[in-house]
Amino acid sequence: MTPQYVLALGREAITLTLMVSAPMLAFGLMVGLVISVLQAVTQIHEMTLTFIPKIVAVAFALILFLPWMINLLVDFTTRLFTSIPTLA
Repeated sequence: MTPQYVLALGREAITLTLMVSAPMLAFGLMVGLVISVLQAVTQIHEMTLTFIPKIVAVAFALILFLPWMINLLVDFTTRLFTSIPTLA
């Protein structure tokens, strides 16, 4: 196992982590932004008003993107396990 292989594997793992988490973070960010604008316009600053819609949006994104995320993770894991014999 060369240092270049380890770096490439680490880079791929970090990229995969970012890709898997991006849809949920994006949905949470968009809903948070909309709620913040509504709070600024109406001058209602209730803390629970921001958390519940964000939780619902992240859960919706998880349900929507879960098959894609599982495919990415399974593909990465399969490639990782099939490369084990070549490392020794």
